[in-house]
Amino acid sequence: MQTPALLSKRSSILLSPLAVAIASLLPYTNSVAAEQNTAKPEVITVTGSRIQRTELVSSSPVVSVDETQIHLDRAVNIEDITAKLPQAATGANSTGATVGDSFGSSTIDLRGLGQNRTLVLIDGTRAVPFSFRNSVDVNTIPAGLIKRVDVLTGGAAAVYGADAVAGVVNFVLDDDFTGAEFSSSYETADGGNEKLNFEAIFGGDIADGHGHITGYVGYSERKELLAGKRGYALANSTALINSGGFYTDVASGNSLAINDAGQVVADRQTTDFTKDRYLTQPMDRFAAGLLFDVDVANNAIAYGRAMYSKVTVKGAGASGQTPIFVDQQVTLSQDNPYLPDELRQQLSFDSDGNALVNVERNLGLGVQHTEAVRDSIQFQLGVKGDINDYLRYDIYGQYGETDEVATIYNNAYKIDSNGNSRFAALANERNIFNVNLDFTDFSDPLLYTTRNRTQSVFSTTLSGDSSPLFELPAGYVDFAIGYEYRKETGKQTPGDAFRNGTSFASISAFDMDASFDSSEFYAELLVPILIDMPFAKELSFEGAYRISDYSNTEAEDTYKLGINWAINDDIRIRANKLTAFRAPNLGEFASPITVLSLALFDQSSDQFVPRLAGRFNGDPCLLGTGDAAQCAAFGAPPVGTEFDSRSAAYTFGGNPDIKPEQAESDTLGVVYTPSYIDGFDISLDYYSIRVTDAVSQIQPAAALQSCYIDDPNPNNPLCSAVLRDPNTGFISTAIVNDFNLAAIEQAGIDLAANYVFDAPMDLGGRFRLSYQGNFVTKQTRQNNSTVAEVDCKGTYGSACSGDFASILQADYKHRATFDWQLDTMNFQLGWRRIGEVDYAVDRAETISAQDYIDFAASWQATDTIAVNFGIDNLFDKVPPTPEIGANHFNTVSDYSVIGRTVGIAVRYSPSF
Repeated sequence: MQTPALLSKRSSILLSPLAVAIASLLPYTNSVAAEQNTAKPEVITVTGSRIQRTELVSSSPVVSVDETQIHLDRAVNIEDITAKLPQAATGANSTGATVGDSFGSSTIDLRGLGQNRTLVLIDGTRAVPFSFRNSVDVNTIPAGLIKRVDVLTGGAAAVYGADAVAGVVNFVLDDDFTGAEFSSSYETADGGNEKLNFEAIFGGDIADGHGHITGYVGYSERKELLAGKRGYALANSTALINSGGFYTDVASGNSLAINDAGQVVADRQTTDFTKDRYLTQPMDRFAAGLLFDVDVANNAIAYGRAMYSKVTVKGAGASGQTPIFVDQQVTLSQDNPYLPDELRQQLSFDSDGNALVNVERNLGLGVQHTEAVRDSIQFQLGVKGDINDYLRYDIYGQYGETDEVATIYNNAYKIDSNGNSRFAALANERNIFNVNLDFTDFSDPLLYTTRNRTQSVFSTTLSGDSSPLFELPAGYVDFAIGYEYRKETGKQTPGDAFRNGTSFASISAFDMDASFDSSEFYAELLVPILIDMPFAKELSFEGAYRISDYSNTEAEDTYKLGINWAINDDIRIRANKLTAFRAPNLGEFASPITVLSLALFDQSSDQFVPRLAGRFNGDPCLLGTGDAAQCAAFGAPPVGTEFDSRSAAYTFGGNPDIKPEQAESDTLGVVYTPSYIDGFDISLDYYSIRVTDAVSQIQPAAALQSCYIDDPNPNNPLCSAVLRDPNTGFISTAIVNDFNLAAIEQAGIDLAANYVFDAPMDLGGRFRLSYQGNFVTKQTRQNNSTVAEVDCKGTYGSACSGDFASILQADYKHRATFDWQLDTMNFQLGWRRIGEVDYAVDRAETISAQDYIDFAASWQATDTIAVNFGIDNLFDKVPPTPEIGANHFNTVSDYSVIGRTVGIAVRYSPSF
């Protein structure tokens, strides 16, 4: 069935909730007219409620991205869609070479409150997580089959359970697809980051028209973009020891080096490997799946889905990308045939003809990289139907599993099975002074971890109305009651090199085998209060309550109270008060302590991982910025003393005593669709989210700042978060475990507007103006009760980050588009803006507002062929490079680091 002309071009961008309602209602209204009101009204389930209704307008503020905009954006991965949402921060993504739990993934972070506080749904049910922090890798969701993406602001725990603190993102799949569609797309940027995608979708009726099946299969590939292809990424590069090496006689202190030409020289020689690091992570993905429904009885429809994906991603990983090198003492023999004469003369050989020499040498294996292979499956099977005219049921079970294998390449075992140095054993057997010596046989791909993550859900819902019992003056009361059981498991096994610490990487990995389960009862009501009254065309109340019982924590009951008030046909007001909680996830309550080298976080170290910038900014006592008396009280070395951060540890992990996070949300909005302006609608929604007992970690930079600069009191509890060696006074351990420490608050306004009108001056077609903006009016973070609340509004930097995947807290973001819709063509000009931000710690650095212009065009070439073309970042905007606070190759990873991209997509829908 075709929609009316205004919507048939399907060119809407980010629709206001009422626009979505109109889009859905119009075809239904036409069908009712065609059938002369003989058909029973179709009921639907909207995002944010389990009550089925006949229209999409509810009290909850929902923003949507429709299928046409997804096609215009030539979306290959889900991050291609969500990255342009003003409500979403960056999260883990293709350009953020994140380490640890989120490596190689694409996650969603609503409001910048943390990816673990955003609940991801597929058709209203939970997507299977991949991480111990409960994040969902949305790259496993097929972009080509998405009909709509709904973004619900604020807590939704009363409806969906834990984790919906910042909000919900619901991916609505096209389970009614009929026919076949084959598509292919190609996109590229200067120097790399090529994307290639092939996808086939098919669907049709089964069981003599009593059922439907939709299937898809697809393959996509993303090439790497190396830092060497972008000038801004090469500034402030860190040079490492070269492959010739630097040799110091321990007895005499004499030293010599070998340059890249193989010549013996006096000074230490270095090589810069920055150009070979990943600016974006290469990925390939295979995905396939089926969705079905079939009538199995008069009042029973069986339905379900099966989804599979295999994603392979390469990136920095926990070990970073620093090439491995030796810095150790070895014994060189006087009769070593490879010793250069100049070096032989400088060595102090003992009576046995041996000299103890400290060797610094790059092994010439190139930059390290981690490859993660992630297999994800999810099965769902359910049955639903009408019990009678006023009762419906829906029962389903689903099981999801993610298996991941992470392997580190261009690394090696540092010691053998007997605990001896492997390099020292060959120092007299090979020409280690040869800059071109082949060490590839010395290196092996090292298994980092294998990980298994499962999620099982059973849910049953009974919904209906009060018609057999009573009717209020404004209509029947709608309700939904139900029960949900969920079990989550997580298991990780490290490779022996990282369990035992025998590799060249300064990292370790932990064994883990944990699980938890929950049982929850929930109920919802939709109560009509007034209808067709003066100043109240419709007034209704929505309420929800959920009782939760978790095996790993004391869960809180949650509720929702909402008002939906249509004053007339033009103005609708909606308001909600909600509570939410986030139960401790597997990583927070069960993960053991992991130890990394502090050097990975130290920008002055040759082991520094750029993604980890901001967590350790040096020792204030050695830098001279710390309070002298406080430094003396803790026995710190004098100002200017050199500190080797490789000797210090950075520890992090879970906490078995962790408690749930608590949250409260308020929303108040108005939707205005003036009858005297055809094609115009606008919505304005205020939201406020307050999180207490938020799980937080005190990063060493924040602890040192508080202890030695902001509050130099020996009793400051944050001083105990960074320990010093009692003998040397140097930092020995930074303790970064999970605790219920933080309080977070954010308030803001979402504004959406759409206007469709006839093109002027006989140009033909229609124009469409769309705007979606987010204004943050308040954002604060208090990392623990002993420190002052930090104003995070309009800032960047890890001091205000929820989980360090997103560090930009812009107080304004928008996406605006202008469309020119013709019969077979549509041209769209888009404008994305990120407001000005200051450095979160001291606001000493400002990044100006950043604007990105995009162009897209679609052409229905024939009845069966459609073409989409587009250019993102049309003017090749280079990301800002602040002098302080950069976390990703001299910039901030939330900005576009790729530059201009050009792409084309072709869809073929054959007629059968």
